Amino acid sequence: MGSSSGQSSNYDLSFKILLIGDSGVGKSSLLVSFISNSVEDLAPTIGVDFKIKQLTVGGKKLKLTIWDTAGQERFRTLTSSYYRNAQGIILVYDVTRRESFMNLSDVWAKEVELYCSNQDCVKMLVGNKVDRESERVVSRDEGIALAKELGSLFLECSAKTRENVEQCFEELALKIMEVPSLLEEGSTVVKRNILKQKPENQAPHGTVGGCCS
Repeated sequence: MGSSSGQSSNYDLSFKILLIGDSGVGKSSLLVSFISNSVEDLAPTIGVDFKIKQLTVGGKKLKLTIWDTAGQERFRTLTSSYYRNAQGIILVYDVTRRESFMNLSDVWAKEVELYCSNQDCVKMLVGNKVDRESERVVSRDEGIALAKELGSLFLECSAKTRENVEQCFEELALKIMEVPSLLEEGSTVVKRNILKQKPENQAPHGTVGGCCS
């Protein structure tokens, strides 16, 4: 198939995905489970971390840049620059902790509304830790109801057993690709990168500081 030089810029679309939710609900575990197919107990994320995963969904090669936050940051709300240009947002709660579920509607969903510059941005509600079924306090039906209210997709998963972990990101990506404006954004990034490709490895633009409006 032609002479592909195996460069990592070999993808059709590039999307920015955010993981938000209370501290300890398993956002980082979800991400590690998805990225590396392994599961490990992780120390709390300090500040913001991001990982890149390439995958093929719906016949397209995607590059997902997935941003993970420290949940305790809700005490000093995330800056708008974090939300800027995100095509997808995964709101995570722990099915064994009702407070983490309540905070999605009381805290996080409001923040998304406030900061997400993108009206078309696709949201997904994810109930994590279904492997601890005996400790569950938030029912699947409650999750479905909140997802309806927020106009978001819904899935329950377990970062520990990896159940539904890949589906979270794949379904989100498929949904993003159905939205013309987001699809356009995703391909614009790719076009820009091809134009300004340089041999040296540059730090991703805007990682330091970043303007806070």
